[in-house]
Amino acid sequence: MAMVNQYVPGREGDISAADAALIKRRAELLGPAYRLFYEKPLHIVRGEGVWLYDPEGNAYLDVYNNVASVGHCHPHVVAALSKQAAILNTHTRYLHETIVEYAARLLAKFPPALKHVMFTCTGSEANDLALRIARSHTKGTGVIVTKLAYHGLTVAIAELSPSLGDYIERGPNVKLVAAPDTYRIDGDVGAAFTAGVRQAIAEMQAEGIKPCALLVDGIFSSDGVFPGQPGFLRQAVEAMRAAGGIYIADEVQPGFGRVGPEFWGFARHGLVPDIVTVGKPMGNGHPMAGAIMQPRLVEEFGRRSRYFNTFGGNPVSCAVGLAVLDVIENEGLAANAGKVGTYMREGLERLAARHDIIGDVRGAGLFLGVEFVKDRRTKEPAPEETARVVNDLRRRKVLISATGPGANILKIRPPLVFTREHADIFLDAVGQSLAGL
Repeated sequence: MAMVNQYVPGREGDISAADAALIKRRAELLGPAYRLFYEKPLHIVRGEGVWLYDPEGNAYLDVYNNVASVGHCHPHVVAALSKQAAILNTHTRYLHETIVEYAARLLAKFPPALKHVMFTCTGSEANDLALRIARSHTKGTGVIVTKLAYHGLTVAIAELSPSLGDYIERGPNVKLVAAPDTYRIDGDVGAAFTAGVRQAIAEMQAEGIKPCALLVDGIFSSDGVFPGQPGFLRQAVEAMRAAGGIYIADEVQPGFGRVGPEFWGFARHGLVPDIVTVGKPMGNGHPMAGAIMQPRLVEEFGRRSRYFNTFGGNPVSCAVGLAVLDVIENEGLAANAGKVGTYMREGLERLAARHDIIGDVRGAGLFLGVEFVKDRRTKEPAPEETARVVNDLRRRKVLISATGPGANILKIRPPLVFTREHADIFLDAVGQSLAGL
């Protein structure tokens, strides 16, 4: 997947001497694998709410960062982190009330069948753990993911993340299915997606591979943001379960109220997953994640394999997690995501009525996708124009990114504290940028 807003060395333009020196030093010390956003990289020194600030004090509206889900440096979260860090931080082999309190609060957000949580530090670790448990329970190895999925960076999970690029070889037991592209599929999207899953299962069985899991992000964010109609995912999940596999819901990106009052991407489909993985917004930037599961799945795994994670579930992380839940609940952020997300989507649809480059507007809550096309009839992706808009918005001090196989879909997922006023700033900037095309 091309990165339309990626910095390319040698195109520094009007970058300051200090930032140019920092870019050079960063490359020397971190090596060639790291990337920077935007043609003109952004130097950030402070964050507050929905705003990020550069060294000169210029404020940038963050319309992309789902990690700081309750807002950058939320005072309640910072206070909880600081207080616990000043008292104790250690691992989970000692008794500590906070991990138990947080586990109970977190599990209360899930369907009753999901009764266990195992803590990690990253979503990659959570998906890796989920895969280990799934293999133990099903005795299978075959996993189905979408064609441009991203599920993490460990060796096992990178093989399930085709969005990382062709250099990462797909695992021999991994089957790819087309994303539920609601813009291009005519007719029943759920039926089309289910047909792909059934075909992948049939291919596994023909190759002597026992199905293990269907692993999907509930909003198909890396594939291009395809929330679809509620319920369309159900038949595909049933097909995997009928084949002896399980359903792993990757909620690292859509979870914790981002899709609106449903709170989780899977909840939009009326589903109860076998395992759910969470991360990123769970700690509002603090590295914490986890896997939530139905008890029957972990019975054998727990008997035969001990689980230990030095930092997963530590007292500081659990204090942070509790504070994030406090903020989401006390400030009504899931409901806010639904209301402000609808307001933003309607505003983007009005822009689409004036600009033919916008082929489709879609989303759920504060997770939106805007697809740019060269021609609405052919639906040919417009990556160059998308890159121009993304970088022009950065110049207008509005931060956004793009995704999808054609690198032509604006990926919109601001902090959940986004208001209508912030949405108006964003919509006005997008309108000006499109007018400039």
